[in-house]
Amino acid sequence: MTGVFKNLYNYRELLKTSVKKEVRSKYKNSFLGVLWSFLNPLLQILVYAIIFSLILNNKQEHYAIFLCCGLIPWTFFSTSINKAAFTFVENGNIIKKVYFPREIIPISVVTAETINFLISTIIILGFVIFGGIGISKYIVFYPIILIAQYLIILSISFIVSSVCIYLRDLQHFIGVLLQLLFYAVPIVYSQEDLPMQYQWILKYNPLTYIINAYRDIFYYQTSIEIVPILILILASIILLIIAYMVFNRLQKGFAEQL
Repeated sequence: MTGVFKNLYNYRELLKTSVKKEVRSKYKNSFLGVLWSFLNPLLQILVYAIIFSLILNNKQEHYAIFLCCGLIPWTFFSTSINKAAFTFVENGNIIKKVYFPREIIPISVVTAETINFLISTIIILGFVIFGGIGISKYIVFYPIILIAQYLIILSISFIVSSVCIYLRDLQHFIGVLLQLLFYAVPIVYSQEDLPMQYQWILKYNPLTYIINAYRDIFYYQTSIEIVPILILILASIILLIIAYMVFNRLQKGFAEQL
């Protein structure tokens, strides 16, 4: 693993350039540019708020704010995984022609989406401020939650990005799986709303703790459950090591598969 950090340091300029490229490419040839970081989540929140609050009669207080605190972190997760699944295929020509540490590509994708998420967090702040909830001192836990989520996403991205080169159909399956997973995370509903016999689905879903933690600091304005988050960070580090080992083993055949 020490070789990974050495490679990233030696190719740090390439990593920075790659991250910038990922961020800029999202809004390339777009008239509104970075404003889409605000408009896309706002439109999604509007649609879900209408469906679940007005049509399905959800009684959650300040439902738009409640939804915002779950939907924006989920979008960060799902967009990162979707982009990671396609990233090596999209960069196939570069991989076959130029040598560089291949791990830079998935790291760039996840880091670029993290930057987009940081921008989108302004929306959450806007909702809690103008919605009358305000900002609490518990926002200091935000970096810890973000680190936990970043590690989870990066771990999964290493695996899906490398496996999808060998199994191209997996890219499409991931999209379907993410759609199903959306409802297995308390985004449009509260964890307490789920019947007791299905609570195990949320209990063993790491994203449950991430979404609940964001809601704690922004919506409920309470301290997060620090122990589960710290356990999640530790587990994510272990998973990241395993994921990189899988990635490192599979990357030897990237050029031939591409």
